[in-house]
Amino acid sequence: MHDVAVIGAGPIGSYTAWQLANAGYRVVVLEQRDKLGEKRCCTGIISRECVSLFAFDESIILGQLKGARIFSPSGECLRLWREETQAYVIDRAAFDNFLAKKAKDKGTEYILNCMVREIEVESDKIRLEAACDGEELNLEARAAVIATGFGSRLAEKLGLGRVGDFVIGAQAEVETRGVDEVEVYFGEDIAPGFFAWLVPISSYRARVGLLSRHNAKQYLKKLVSSLIIHGKIIAGEYEMSYGGIPLQPLPRTYCDRVIVVGDAAGQVKPTTGGGIYYGLLCADIAAHTLQQAMEHNNFSAGNLSSYGREWQRRLGRELKLGYRARKLFERLNDNQIDKIFDIIKNSGLDETLLKTENISFDWHSEALSGLLRYKAVSWALEVVKIPLRLTRS
Repeated sequence: MHDVAVIGAGPIGSYTAWQLANAGYRVVVLEQRDKLGEKRCCTGIISRECVSLFAFDESIILGQLKGARIFSPSGECLRLWREETQAYVIDRAAFDNFLAKKAKDKGTEYILNCMVREIEVESDKIRLEAACDGEELNLEARAAVIATGFGSRLAEKLGLGRVGDFVIGAQAEVETRGVDEVEVYFGEDIAPGFFAWLVPISSYRARVGLLSRHNAKQYLKKLVSSLIIHGKIIAGEYEMSYGGIPLQPLPRTYCDRVIVVGDAAGQVKPTTGGGIYYGLLCADIAAHTLQQAMEHNNFSAGNLSSYGREWQRRLGRELKLGYRARKLFERLNDNQIDKIFDIIKNSGLDETLLKTENISFDWHSEALSGLLRYKAVSWALEVVKIPLRLTRS
């Protein structure tokens, strides 16, 4: 019998497995795909802080990001740029395989093409029912980690609830001409309530994508066509990928013998949909919690509740304030966004923000609270008739 069964071989699942195996425990990872590192709907942008904290190999990094061009619905551009690197674009397939190799090197077993259908929690173990390569598999372990990404119903079947809100991401890799910085686009005709992006990954390739609550495929096709007309994308064949992105966390992320982590737990930035860094931070907490549980042979929900408390302490305020900001932004129409762009540019707030130390790629709560202290921002929100409710509990 294994000590821990990790369901999902994405970066969060593999990182959790690596940490547990490194501590000497017997770990198995079950992945429904038949190949590690398959194409996913992910921009692959992670912060300098994330790369530094987790000491990732340079081989997974495709490029460095120092700034971005942000376009309003009417086409007005704000350029935010700093001398030092703010983030990195990574090769997602290489990243997934890098973490899986780390886990395998410590003895973790991987079973691919394996769909886990049920988790049964018993008094002394968990039992997994799965279909692997078309055959039934029953597997036992002392505990389980659900790291499936968004969309699995395993947590809901265990009585942990479901994510209350989500959005669809759509992305394609395309050939580009002369795009050397990240570009972000706003507009009701582009990505209503959200945003679209063009992220260079080499001198001639880029990832283009968007978030939308509906018709993501149609919006992405329209965006690609527009960028071709404007000469930023070279016409050609491209393959789209799609994925659900949670905007709120699960009501509960643990029960007897089971912990949920990463996108499956809704540990994602509601402002941008980025989940790698937050997921890795929570994976660290999950691995530590399970190590303590195994040392004391206590896998009760009460004992595993320390996981829920700790990740909420680290991320709870970020997720709540980020979600309020997300809902506020969705209320804006194109004219209101254009007005905000004009006020920011005319007041010089864009230059002020670039000089502000607490504007972080990952930690948005301080930045959002700080922005409301600027008269230009308060005035902008008053002009577009949006109430200042971000900081209320």
